[in-house]
Amino acid sequence: MNETKFNGMGSIYAKYRPPYPQEFINYLYSEVGIRKNSIIADIGSGTGILTKLLLKKGNKVFSVEPNDDMRIIAESDLIGYDNFVSVNATAESTTLDTHSIDFITVAQAFHWFDREKFKTECRRVLKPSGKVILVWNSRVFEAESVKEGDSINRKFCPNFKGFSGGMRGAESEDDFNDFFADKCEKKVFQNDQPCDLDGFIGRNLSASYALKANDENYHSYIAEMTASFNKHAIDGKLIMPVVTKSYIGTV
Repeated sequence: MNETKFNGMGSIYAKYRPPYPQEFINYLYSEVGIRKNSIIADIGSGTGILTKLLLKKGNKVFSVEPNDDMRIIAESDLIGYDNFVSVNATAESTTLDTHSIDFITVAQAFHWFDREKFKTECRRVLKPSGKVILVWNSRVFEAESVKEGDSINRKFCPNFKGFSGGMRGAESEDDFNDFFADKCEKKVFQNDQPCDLDGFIGRNLSASYALKANDENYHSYIAEMTASFNKHAIDGKLIMPVVTKSYIGTV
């Protein structure tokens, strides 16, 4: 896990990244088997977007995040929850007690992990019946606004390899044959995100590959993103088509 990948991006990440739909949270508790007394480790937890939703359900959550910038924001936001435990550690070496965790969640982060080392760590910390829950908010690539955003990012951002939903580990359950012990359960939930221009630009700038203000082509990048927003927005609002994809199984 690259703990420096999001250095300096905590505030923009917390402000502009979309939440996870209530339908997904309900599914975790009604079908996957999470109960109020389940102990959860949210690994690669970032600024605590998913952690907060789990804390609100009453669970004890170990929020494991190695990036100082992201973790400090989570700690500040979630300090009021007695069931919140912040852990400065990586996915591959969580420092959690052996066989202490009922469920591991990984939101928008699995593609950054060393999956073999992470699988070994999951087996160590999970209880015998424990499960791993991988989840991504993914843009719907068939939408014209998303295709245009992809083209702009490829034009300006040298580190852009595709939106997170198109990276290995987020596209199809077949990509997880070397991670889950058996075939995982895949679910898809609609999670469209309405945004104004500020939200649209901020969402794009919250990505690890996005240009920074001191980069040479930053202003050209913002100009093309703004033009794209204006092209597709109606009355100053654009609906970014997003689906939440989850993959759940034993390791």
